[in-house]
Amino acid sequence: MALAPARRRGHLTIRTRAFDVRINVRVLLLAAGVTGVLALLATWAMTLGSYPVPYTDVFWSLLGRGNEEHEFIVRTLRVPRVLCAIGIGGMLALSGAIFQGLVRNPLVSPDIIGIESGATLFAVFWLVTGRGWGLLPFAAFGGAFLTAALIYVLSWKGGVSPNRLILVGIGIGSCAAAGTTYLTVRYPVEIVRPAQVWTMGSVYGSDWGDVRVLGVAIAFLLPLAVGLTWSLRTLQLGEDVSRGLGMPLERTRLLLILTGCALSAVTISIAGPIGFVALMTPHLARMLAGPLSGSMMLLTGALGATFLLAADVVAQHALPVALPVGVITSAVGAPYFLLLLYRANIRM
Repeated sequence: MALAPARRRGHLTIRTRAFDVRINVRVLLLAAGVTGVLALLATWAMTLGSYPVPYTDVFWSLLGRGNEEHEFIVRTLRVPRVLCAIGIGGMLALSGAIFQGLVRNPLVSPDIIGIESGATLFAVFWLVTGRGWGLLPFAAFGGAFLTAALIYVLSWKGGVSPNRLILVGIGIGSCAAAGTTYLTVRYPVEIVRPAQVWTMGSVYGSDWGDVRVLGVAIAFLLPLAVGLTWSLRTLQLGEDVSRGLGMPLERTRLLLILTGCALSAVTISIAGPIGFVALMTPHLARMLAGPLSGSMMLLTGALGATFLLAADVVAQHALPVALPVGVITSAVGAPYFLLLLYRANIRM
């Protein structure tokens, strides 16, 4: 593999015998800068809590050379929570970028078009019927994929139209939300309360098992999401142009839907539904990086990870009582969503 001079200013071209990759250096540097901020925020988060741990003790505990008490607090309690917040935030952001690019609508995300609502319905049903927490992630994961499959099938009419996909998704999501509400009033309060807490979205109680699941998912889905960037950019040119370039439209759309759904489903299965991360962070990435690209996808993931970790720090430590992180993301995201709707209405 050899590096070739960039054809355009600010780009680096990597050429091999099989393919050429052009990297936007400015966006890559932005992603590196955001990652540096994320590392500082993660270190700070590990020092905070009802039992503060100094930075030096955090460092030695991470290396396994701290005292036993600090190592337990840092490595068993705080590191898994921080890593889960980072992984979940990044995956939600990538999922949002995929769905927004797929339907060419900046107001779309998995929580808007019903995938999170479907996963929540299945998970709440699993809990209130007494099946326990052990297999809850599989119930949420299965619910997300079944909901996505239903949306895809009902959207099909000689192909999947982006606008039809949005409308069907909103309808399915509303039905799933109604089903969840029915379950919460149908069963006794003592049974429903844990399910209601779960539906708020939280990384509380995250452990190394959750970190391993996220690690495997990221190792598989991150390269896939970045690799599908060209397909997303081509789809944004319109169906006629995409067909003219030889792209199999429906197969590509299905792969994009499955990838976006998998990214969202993994996060829901671990932390519950966390709203608006998938909606907001792709917007911020586009403001900073410009058009869709592989580098922009990496920046989107880094921004999502930083946003969710910051929201979790606020939820834990900035208020008199600790809250689920989903409450903070909704408090920030809901006004932002209304602002987007207002701007879209003005343009129309």
